[in-house]
Amino acid sequence: MHAWLETLITLLALPQFGLSTVFVVSFISATLLPLGSEPVVFGLVQLSPHLFWPTIAVATVGNTLGGMVTWAMGLASHQVVDKYGHSNHHLRALDWLQRLGPKACLLAWLPVVGDPLCAVAGWIKLPFWPCVAYMAIGKLARYTLMTAGLIGLFGA
Repeated sequence: MHAWLETLITLLALPQFGLSTVFVVSFISATLLPLGSEPVVFGLVQLSPHLFWPTIAVATVGNTLGGMVTWAMGLASHQVVDKYGHSNHHLRALDWLQRLGPKACLLAWLPVVGDPLCAVAGWIKLPFWPCVAYMAIGKLARYTLMTAGLIGLFGA
């Protein structure tokens, strides 16, 4: 799997695949696979500053679709996870997530916890479309602020 992913990333690194690369990497990074999309977004904007908003849009859509897949994976795994006991820590986290509802998906952009958060949202059957909307808002804000910040630091 690692070799396949490395080959795919090498292929997508070719300049003619700019926005499609951003989409694929953003999609994959929103699943439970450990991959960051910010360097790809920033790299494309550095190479083509006129593509700032199209790049942000494509990254947001790709990352949100990946979050949707992760949500669905959480929903599908519901029966499997129910077979295992829950610790107090898990129960408190689930209670917090249920109280907050789909708004918790605003935090889907966070490293380490964001993607599992989407899976758990699906697992506890939070409403799909409101979760997607909050995921998209959080991811749009992340890409916009992070890319603009990196441009401010390193220039375009």
